[in-house]
Amino acid sequence: MSGLPEALETAREAGEVLSAAVLSQENAEGLDGSGLDFRDCRFQSCHLRNCDFTGAAFYGCTFTGCLLENCRLSATYWKDCRLSGCKWDGADLRRSRWKDSVLEETLLRYVNFSGGVWERISVKGCDFTESTLSEMRLKKAAMEKTDLTGAELFRTSLAGMDLTACTLDRIVLSETCRELKGAVINAAQAAVVARILGIRVEP
Repeated sequence: MSGLPEALETAREAGEVLSAAVLSQENAEGLDGSGLDFRDCRFQSCHLRNCDFTGAAFYGCTFTGCLLENCRLSATYWKDCRLSGCKWDGADLRRSRWKDSVLEETLLRYVNFSGGVWERISVKGCDFTESTLSEMRLKKAAMEKTDLTGAELFRTSLAGMDLTACTLDRIVLSETCRELKGAVINAAQAAVVARILGIRVEP
């Protein structure tokens, strides 16, 4: 397989599908992958800047050690995918849908996931500092050792999730903190929630 620009061009000519591509150490800017289907593709140590993947679908794809800067991934669909050791700070993932996928050891700071859906998603060791995760629908999603410092979770129900190993400092919730109803948190996190509610906890 040639480089990513050529692969995308070929996919456009072959019915909007890119299958079984192995793309390693690609360094590209301003590419248009919008609306394409990516099937069983592997992205390894790629650096993509200002690329547009709006409305694209990813099936069985892996991203390992990839850096995405200011990329547009809104309204994308992800099934059986894995992100590992990546840095996607500032990505636009509004209204994206994720199913049966794994996000691990990945930096997702300042990312906009608002209006998205996570179904049977495992999140391990990721950093969502200052990200927007508002008005999302989570179904059988799990978070472990994940940093949610300053993340906006407005109108996203975390019911049924064990957040005891996650960082919840300065999270943004509704006035009643109803987003946390049914979630499992530890004593230190409960103190954080109390502060949000305006309750002073004496040691």
